[in-house]
Amino acid sequence: MSSIINVKKSKTGRPPVESSAVTVRVHSDMLARIDDWRREQTDLPGRPEAIRRLVEAALKGKPDV
Repeated sequence: MSSIINVKKSKTGRPPVESSAVTVRVHSDMLARIDDWRREQTDLPGRPEAIRRLVEAALKGKPDV
């Protein structure tokens, strides 16, 4: 009979990524606009992905976002 103490845990976890976390505070009216925009997308991205897409579009100079 094996003991719980002897059970080896898997070494799996989140793979390393080449990115940095950025924490920002957003006013409720801007957050509502972000949520409205993401609901218009066909794949309904989460808030972090929506913000990434909006920032990328702004940096590329796309006026239609």
